[in-house]
Amino acid sequence: MGRNLGSVQWIVTLNGSERFNADVYFKTHSTGLTLSQRIYIALLDFAPIYYPILAVVAIPVNVVTIIILSRGKCGLSKTVTRYLLAMSAADLAVVFLDVILMKIPKAFPDNFSFLIYVRVCRTHVFLLQAATDCSVWFTVAFTFDRFVAICFQDLNAKYCTGRTAAVVLSTVTALSCLKNISWFFMVQDIYTSSNIRWPCMRRWELLESLFWTVIDVVRSVISTVIPFLVVILLNAFTITHVLLASRARGRLRATSRGQSSRDPELQSRRKSLVLLLVVSGNFILLWALYGVMAIWNRMLHAVDVPYWLTIPSFFNELCYMLQLLSCCTNTALYAVSQTKFRQQLKQVLNSPLTLIWKRNWH
Repeated sequence: MGRNLGSVQWIVTLNGSERFNADVYFKTHSTGLTLSQRIYIALLDFAPIYYPILAVVAIPVNVVTIIILSRGKCGLSKTVTRYLLAMSAADLAVVFLDVILMKIPKAFPDNFSFLIYVRVCRTHVFLLQAATDCSVWFTVAFTFDRFVAICFQDLNAKYCTGRTAAVVLSTVTALSCLKNISWFFMVQDIYTSSNIRWPCMRRWELLESLFWTVIDVVRSVISTVIPFLVVILLNAFTITHVLLASRARGRLRATSRGQSSRDPELQSRRKSLVLLLVVSGNFILLWALYGVMAIWNRMLHAVDVPYWLTIPSFFNELCYMLQLLSCCTNTALYAVSQTKFRQQLKQVLNSPLTLIWKRNWH
């Protein structure tokens, strides 16, 4: 297929034997490339290094997080534990379905040419999109749970329970699967080229269909715009409530004599707020660009627009890299913000070393 970079063109074939080599092309045509094109080529060269490292790090990190949270010794409530477990499991699924089964084959097309003959593309896309939606909406559900727990003490005992969390997580999973059934009709069932962003090609006859275009745009809005708005608004309300409550309780305790300066309730709220901001802040920072890119690209597919309104290729690639990076950062953020999680992490990491020491020296 031909790709046009302004006045510069190159050819990419399906079998990978004449696959575009960024290093060679950069050296021979460096004077004809814009800054945007140079960045894109650099990201293409970086992908074969980035995605394998991401997979090697993200899988054990999420597995360790699941083990630690499952032990229930982090000082977190059953509700919070279930939400964090669900998010880690969803991130692990995204790493497997996207990084291992899609991005790495794309970065090494010659080694995965056999995928062209595997007819599981529709199932792959469906599972990947469902897992991605679960990862997003589990974060939204957790944010809402903490919003209720911090801002509405009367509803805390009724809503913020382990049973409610299980129902919410199950409902989100079911709706995510139902929402992405349309992928079975929108893509072909075979992989095409690892150099295409979606190795599963969309059916050409549906690209011009207004009905399927509307479905595609609505699905993208549900997966990106709405979650961002909900998370940002809930965080804003929660922070405002905590600040106002802190000031009010501070003035009240200042008028009381002989009481301890420490306020257990405020400290509990602040700990919950820190965990909330860590989780949702990571989600907003690493998913924001991806959400903007996804919606904008869907809109561009629906209407004819000037070339200068299209998103540069390097920006698309960067958005995917940041979005997938979020799948392995939560553990580090938990370790930074939660003392008991750090203690449990040390115990889990020291356990294999302890076993090795006993076997060798006892």
